[in-house]
Amino acid sequence: MKQERANAVTLRGSAFTLIGPELKEGEQAPEFTLLGNNMKDFSRENLEGRVRVLSVVPSLDTPVCDAMTRRFNQQVSGIDGAHLYTISMDLPFAQKRWCETQGIDNVTMLSDHRDGSFGEAYGTLIKEMRLESRAVFVLDGENRIQHVEYVTEVADQPDYDKAMDAVRRTTGR
Repeated sequence: MKQERANAVTLRGSAFTLIGPELKEGEQAPEFTLLGNNMKDFSRENLEGRVRVLSVVPSLDTPVCDAMTRRFNQQVSGIDGAHLYTISMDLPFAQKRWCETQGIDNVTMLSDHRDGSFGEAYGTLIKEMRLESRAVFVLDGENRIQHVEYVTEVADQPDYDKAMDAVRRTTGR
């Protein structure tokens, strides 16, 4: 049976259940398989060797997700040795179109739409809506979690300063 965390997040005041564990700093990042914009599988092993920001959003078609992706795109691209991955349930075609339309080119978009395996492994899958909840994970080169934030109100922005401090600390920049 999958772990469920009832009332873990809210969306405009309504409580929702997250499927999966609540990960902690210092833990090894779980395995996952996502779909890249090239329609090929992308797994945790594709991430090894550099600092990664995993920015998890419900859908790029919302103002908060759009703003979050833009801001991380700008901030992470300025740090040598770090890379941004945005993960959502959006189809790869929609992710690619969004990047092209918005001129976003410093992020790797990944889709969890097939089976929600990332959401279940990282504790971000909203059970009632089958969408990702808003979260940020910073992983080091050995896939150890250096920062994690589950944004408790899905419509809110994450704490960018804390995430970027973790990126700078982990890259040494």
